[in-house]
Amino acid sequence: MVTKTLEKAFAEASKLSAKEQDELGAWLLSELESERKWEELFRRSPDALARLGERGLAEKRAGYTEELDPEKL
Repeated sequence: MVTKTLEKAFAEASKLSAKEQDELGAWLLSELESERKWEELFRRSPDALARLGERGLAEKRAGYTEELDPEKL
């Protein structure tokens, strides 16, 4: 079953050239595979994200971080 949103995206993608469709398809497949890999990594180590968050907060408390200025990106 395909959702209406995905159906609309497919309809728009079908208007692209064959090369652009291939590029879009390759990108989408790559993104889906990447998502599966991240899900598997976190499933194997469910506490990994929490540990990363704790580490980031500890670095902030220790003064090792600075505010992000979007204008400087």
